[in-house]
Amino acid sequence: MKKILIILMLAGAASGGAYYWQRDHKDPSAAGPKTSTAKVERGRISMEVATTGRIVANLDVDIKCKASGQVIYLPYDVSDPVTSGTVIIELDPVDELRVVKQAEVGLTASKAKLVQAKQSLQVAERTLKTEQERAQSALKSAEAREADARAKADRMQALLEKKLASQEEYETVKTVAVSAVTDLETAKVKIEELKTQEMALELKRQDVKLAETEVDSDEIQLSIQNQRLKDTRVFAPLDGVLAARTVQIGQIIASGVSNVGGGTTILTISDLSHIFVLASVDESDIGKVQVGQPAMITADAYPSVTFMGKVVRIATRGVNTTNVVTFEVKIEVTSENKQMLKPEMTTNIEIVAARKEDVPLIPADAISRRMGKETVLVMKDDGTSEPRPVQIGINDGFRAEVLSGLEEGETVVIRKSDMESRWRGGMRGGPPAGGRIMMMGGGPKGGGGRR
Repeated sequence: MKKILIILMLAGAASGGAYYWQRDHKDPSAAGPKTSTAKVERGRISMEVATTGRIVANLDVDIKCKASGQVIYLPYDVSDPVTSGTVIIELDPVDELRVVKQAEVGLTASKAKLVQAKQSLQVAERTLKTEQERAQSALKSAEAREADARAKADRMQALLEKKLASQEEYETVKTVAVSAVTDLETAKVKIEELKTQEMALELKRQDVKLAETEVDSDEIQLSIQNQRLKDTRVFAPLDGVLAARTVQIGQIIASGVSNVGGGTTILTISDLSHIFVLASVDESDIGKVQVGQPAMITADAYPSVTFMGKVVRIATRGVNTTNVVTFEVKIEVTSENKQMLKPEMTTNIEIVAARKEDVPLIPADAISRRMGKETVLVMKDDGTSEPRPVQIGINDGFRAEVLSGLEEGETVVIRKSDMESRWRGGMRGGPPAGGRIMMMGGGPKGGGGRR
């Protein structure tokens, strides 16, 4: 029995040694690189930047009321269309009506005061004019009497010196002359007194101006109160759709003007005349995106529908979130069926960064880099191949555009090594069991890596 076991063990060792000897000494050409070929053919190629985004309206307007009070009229609900200029909310105006009435009474009183001040000024002006005319007449009369009395006194004095008149007659004439001088002085004083009345008249003119100012102030106040009365009714500022409604009939709301907290948001109207998508594009792809590029948009709500769009804005500044920098790209939806999209829907977007029609194409796997240049292996007629530098345009990872170096119909070699085939198989179905794969120059910073 022991001999049989020893013979079986020796036989197994011999067969294993033969297997390993054959494995280590088999023809190297049998394990050489696997190759395939492809012809240079013309076709269409495009390069897309894939990302996600959300639908937004052209404009969202939060509606607040300038007045405060109780809601008594609210005819619209969410999703209702709204036309610009229509009443969308009304508050109870009873308080504002009282204030308007009070302002009207105040304006009436100030206007009456203005009329009274103007009439008082007119009376004072006429009285002053009459007294001025009377004073001027009295002054002229006094001047004439004084001149006449002085002349008579002078003549009487001359007669007295010639003994032709008595002393008593001279004294009488002299007394009349002195009285005439006194009357003249009194008339002059009256003229001066009228100048004081002119100054008092100026005060009455100022009273008129003050009354006019008070009327203007009351008119402004009445205008303000009328505006506040109008503010109890809110009109739609634009055509759109009611996107949100946060109050109900009977609710008391705060003014959006006088309230410190900014007041109560009543409604939100969305302008859906233009629909946009706000997409976040990674910093590694933002250089490929330009304003005006077309985009294809899909939404989970309509999986079989593709919406077309156009890039209209690219953010100048990126957003850093946990060390990931993205840039906001605004895309306008241009499809006729854009109204199917609702604000805040999530979408998948493919921005067409580049697209060419009828250009020569080769598989991307046929391209390699040698000495810093892109090179392909071109198959000759005799079955051999030669390297040739080429200039490549758009490369979508599967195919590449040939700008120069190849002609249509030529054949290029797609070189796939056994290691690469095993690696690609591992990417599809997991790493090969019990094996280690070396990535030559595949690390994120250009260095080698091991996995």
